Amino acid sequence: MSKNEPTTPTMPTDLDALVPEWLTVPEVAERLGVNVSRVRQLLREGELLAVPHGERGAPHVPAAFLTEDRVLKGLTGTITVLHDAGFGPVEAVRWLFMPDDGLETTPIDALVGNRIKEVRRQAQVLAF
Repeated sequence: MSKNEPTTPTMPTDLDALVPEWLTVPEVAERLGVNVSRVRQLLREGELLAVPHGERGAPHVPAAFLTEDRVLKGLTGTITVLHDAGFGPVEAVRWLFMPDDGLETTPIDALVGNRIKEVRRQAQVLAF
């Protein structure tokens, strides 16, 4: 590849090992019953996170971020706390899917288990 060729952002390989299932923006829209523009708005507003994935580096959202037809309860506020702690999308996804000793599970599994306050407390500690 020459210096002038644009590079496509790619996702770190460790995220692929951590996140079992990824959804494209159109797949997220279908799951939520909204149009693609609404999903892009959710991403812009920080209610969801997406990272480059696949050959072309298209934005993908971890499937665990959604319940059957909505964004996982507690996720948006947790994303805000992580953002405030200086985490970018890749780092935030990595943290959400890495085991956390304080939670005795992964933060995403704790959110699924409705342990929102505990997850936020752990995320707030990261800012210090």
